[in-house]
Amino acid sequence: MSTTHLIPLERLTTAMHRVVRGFGSSETEVHAVVGNLVDANLTGHDSHGIGMLPRYAQAFLEGGLNPNSHVRTVLDAGTLLRLDGQAGFGQVVGQEAMALGIERAARHGSCIVALGNAHHIGRIGAWAEQAAQAGLISIHLVNVVARNVVAPFGGGDARFGTNPVCIGVPLPGRPPVILDFATSMIAQGKTRVAHNKGEPVAPGCLIDDQGRDTQDPRYSVIPPWGALLTFGAHKGYGLAVMCELLGGALAGGHTQRDGDDSKRRVLNGMFSVLLDPAALGDTGAFEREAQAFIDWVKASPPREGVDNVLVAGEPERANRAQRTAQGISVDGTTWQEILDAAAQLGVDPAAVNADAGVS
Repeated sequence: MSTTHLIPLERLTTAMHRVVRGFGSSETEVHAVVGNLVDANLTGHDSHGIGMLPRYAQAFLEGGLNPNSHVRTVLDAGTLLRLDGQAGFGQVVGQEAMALGIERAARHGSCIVALGNAHHIGRIGAWAEQAAQAGLISIHLVNVVARNVVAPFGGGDARFGTNPVCIGVPLPGRPPVILDFATSMIAQGKTRVAHNKGEPVAPGCLIDDQGRDTQDPRYSVIPPWGALLTFGAHKGYGLAVMCELLGGALAGGHTQRDGDDSKRRVLNGMFSVLLDPAALGDTGAFEREAQAFIDWVKASPPREGVDNVLVAGEPERANRAQRTAQGISVDGTTWQEILDAAAQLGVDPAAVNADAGVS
């Protein structure tokens, strides 16, 4: 079991600002990237947090990540936007793409945004939260062009990525419902976290390089490669295929269909639908029914071992409150990987440790 560092939010943020400056990013980009990554840690999704920085550094050094890039509009048809992320930081181009879609949906009632060629856009729930803050419903299907990590239903090797799906619904007077999940049993980043901590993954999540069930996360982290399994058997598999067809082939103009694992860049295509519920007419009825349904569901008596029934988005908000107050845990292996990445970027690892208060 590796050492764990508990780092206060402000100190961790300062330390990560120092690391991301090593990409040559503008201060605006530094704040956007670090804010998104640290927020993923705050919400409990360490798989999409600061532990991604070593991968980003490798992608940057091989030329697959272009700092200080912004979305380029390829097609503007009013309520239909096709955007090119130009392999820029996904934390930047994702926010820019949603801002453009939000403005159009607010003006016209709806907007479809097809974003392609974005470097890793992180926790997709962040973009649904951005839309929900503007009072908009949003649906997102995302493909992943990187090393294959997920097996098709019934298949014995990896053929595509974790291909997340996200839906956000704003509710007046209360936090939004944000459903955000990988179509694999677990996110690939969670196997990295488990491997770094020396912990097994749950049964039924992973197969080894021979197609046999395993709980050893190394088969998703270091070769010889195994594969993650899709959730719900053919159901998660079906959604993953739709992410490739809509987020990949349609929005991104590329799908994951080769076995090349030599490149470290992670490119995403994202097909998003944004809708202003007021454009459909009686928002009062929608709000009353939505809130009544949520109350009805949460009133279900909890089963043994469960404190209370939750809806999507509530666990993230609870984690955010707790980790904001108590600090963010980073396992020693991940922290060392971040320090090594900092050195590769020309940033002094000792200064990063000093910023974070890690000795």
